[in-house]
Amino acid sequence: MASIRKEMTLAANSDHVWAAVRDVGAIHTRLAKGFVADVKMDGDARIVTFVSGMVLREWIVDVDDDARRLVWAAVEGRLTHHNGAIQIFPDGGTCRLVWQADFLPNELKNPIDALMQQGMDAMKQTLEAT
Repeated sequence: MASIRKEMTLAANSDHVWAAVRDVGAIHTRLAKGFVADVKMDGDARIVTFVSGMVLREWIVDVDDDARRLVWAAVEGRLTHHNGAIQIFPDGGTCRLVWQADFLPNELKNPIDALMQQGMDAMKQTLEAT
């Protein structure tokens, strides 16, 4: 199983960042503008439309306010397994955001890594601007 972990420090308060992450239906407006174009909620799932045109159904597994951790899963298209998690760690007036993804098939590691980096760049820009 392939695994990717990305981490960044944000010049933003952890409460502000967690509020945007936990708002699972507002990725396109609060978390990653320019990476996600639209989100529609469908029960415990969100249908995410990326700016590339790719559409993915993500099942919300857990929103843990105490740990400031969001977990989701997706199995569509070429993915036979995908578990993603974002966790926020306070660090004074700034915070660290850690995004991890575990998925199959392994051959998707390079394209998923590139997509995650685009997402990290969009989150940094969005979260530090507000």
